[in-house]
Amino acid sequence: MAALPTTVHYPASFNDLNSNSSLLITSKAKLKFPNSPSNKTLAHTFHCIRGSNSVCSRRNVYVSNVLHRNREAICDQMNGTLHNLKRWFEFIRSIFPGGSWWNLSDSEHKIDGSTMAAKPLTVWKALRQMWVLVADEKWILCAAFVALTVAAVSEISMPGILTATVFSAQNGDMLVFYQNSQLLIWLCFTSGICSGLRSGCFAIANTILVKRLRETLYSSLLLQDISFFDKEAVGNLTSRISTDCQRLSHTIGNDIHLILRNIVQVTILGIGAFITLMTLSWPLALSSLAVCVLLSAIFLIYGQYQKKTALLAQDFTASANEVAQETLSLMRTVRAYGTEREEYQRFTHWLDKLAFVGMRESVACGIWTLSFNTLYRSTQVLAVLLGGISILSGSVSAEQLTKYVLYCEWLIYAAWRLQDNMSSLLQSVGACEKVFHLLHLPPSSEFLSKGVKLEKLSGSIEFVNVSFHYSSRKKVLILRKANFSIKANEVVAIVGTSGSGKSTLISLLLRLYEPTYGEIFIDGVPVEQMDIRWLRKNIGFVGQEPHLFHMDVKSNISYGYSRSIKQEEIEAAAKKAYAHEFISALPNGYDTIIDDNLLSGGQKQRIAIARALLRDPAILVLDEATSALDAESEGYIKEVLHSLKKNSKRTVIIIAQRLSTIEAADRILVMNDGQVVDSGRHRELLQRNGVYGRLFGIQTD
Repeated sequence: MAALPTTVHYPASFNDLNSNSSLLITSKAKLKFPNSPSNKTLAHTFHCIRGSNSVCSRRNVYVSNVLHRNREAICDQMNGTLHNLKRWFEFIRSIFPGGSWWNLSDSEHKIDGSTMAAKPLTVWKALRQMWVLVADEKWILCAAFVALTVAAVSEISMPGILTATVFSAQNGDMLVFYQNSQLLIWLCFTSGICSGLRSGCFAIANTILVKRLRETLYSSLLLQDISFFDKEAVGNLTSRISTDCQRLSHTIGNDIHLILRNIVQVTILGIGAFITLMTLSWPLALSSLAVCVLLSAIFLIYGQYQKKTALLAQDFTASANEVAQETLSLMRTVRAYGTEREEYQRFTHWLDKLAFVGMRESVACGIWTLSFNTLYRSTQVLAVLLGGISILSGSVSAEQLTKYVLYCEWLIYAAWRLQDNMSSLLQSVGACEKVFHLLHLPPSSEFLSKGVKLEKLSGSIEFVNVSFHYSSRKKVLILRKANFSIKANEVVAIVGTSGSGKSTLISLLLRLYEPTYGEIFIDGVPVEQMDIRWLRKNIGFVGQEPHLFHMDVKSNISYGYSRSIKQEEIEAAAKKAYAHEFISALPNGYDTIIDDNLLSGGQKQRIAIARALLRDPAILVLDEATSALDAESEGYIKEVLHSLKKNSKRTVIIIAQRLSTIEAADRILVMNDGQVVDSGRHRELLQRNGVYGRLFGIQTD
């Protein structure tokens, strides 16, 4: 390091160390480091005009400290530079093939840290599944394959005929020139017509594939257990149906048919060109073969990496869609709590992961393109050089070499298109791996077995030692040996604190879940032996939160009703639920399309009650159904429930937090910690001063 001239300027207070002396110091220092081209030397020249030796000594120490600090700062700067150089060197080393920069293992984990459970999907298995979806349209595929073969043969015949035509004109052979020209014209038209027919037929088949893929996937999802939807996010599933299936939109129409065409051309051209090449020059033949083998090896590595990145990209896209759907559907909550920035960060978190994978896939694609173009041009140069040497030696003619070069050019171009389409196919299969996994999920057992259908359902219910836990929380028991019975035509209320298992009882009764232990009987028949669809048609259910579809009011009330329904029946059900008046006041009455902002919570709840009443069920379940109603409407609903019970002979189960709703019930079941701890009428339970008495006291206070 070069010598550093240093001038030290002291603060004014330093001159006052000795009041009886005045000091003027001029300091010149040369700073060098050991183990460097220049050694450390320190030369100080002090000119003391007057003053004591102690003052000069103290000032000498001060100068040494300043120079020591300067030396440490320079050392720190050098260490920082070396550290940055080391980091750059490690980064450059990591981006080479096989380096840590290409590692995607950290990205293969989902939010909960668990690796994706789906087994890797091979291309052959994916193609077989695609064939099953389009097998009914075999005539389209047969026409496409015939047109493909004719077009491929026509295209690969052109280079040889074109060469013969050129050299026949050069040699003055007009008859051969005329015949070859006619043949070229016919091949041109044949190739064009068959290529258009081929593309059109494959495009039709591809449209059918995507349509049936979405239909089959949607059908598979509809037949899953409710526990499946407890684990899978809705945004993730909708992304599979829309985005992932769309990735296959050009698989048959573009990738597969071009792959088949190029396979035909590469096979015929490859064999012919290699034989011709061996006759011309065996070194040229072996060099071309080596280039093809090397390209295939590079493509195999790149193809597998591209398939993995495509799968990760679709998973991250699905996660981003899930966040966006959740945020936009809960925008009022987001605005109320001012969490726009947090939601933006949640969304960009997945976009960053998507960019992380996309960047590596793009670099890999660039390396593949670089390798192909370099080897491709090398093959051309070798062909010209070795071919030129063969011409100079007189072993081949210019016509033979020209024909070979044209065929070699066509062969390499076809090989490039083949590998490019294979790359696109691998990317599509990798992106849709989750879709094919969902397609083969077994349907819920309730849709496979046909159970018992009773002639008439009276509505008696019995729970015997029923225990239950959710599959996602196996250590937390929601119900603990629940035992109770409900007589036919009885109005029974179930009350308890939040989380005591009230709504879980109804889910088990509807067979949305199966009990972990114990059995449930309806009219003395175990529910697992009953026909599930028949059972649900005989149970009217109104949940805690009113969920209405984006349809007109009439369709929402008649939703799930099997037979044709008249307008008078719909209006009668609406009147019983005290919904007819406000429905009639809507812009289009019963034909008004429902959206989120059109109706209040109480109005939605009354439409849901009208839907349940229209079915005229043997068992009517109201799970907090009056929670969104005002006091007047709640009073009307209580009167309606009792009149229905007396006139139509049905079992009514009411789950309520507002105890005023269930005072007139025939019996009240009290739940606590997953068990039925008490039962009786309203006054009886108050006199016992148990859990029910405490709950009633809290509400009345």
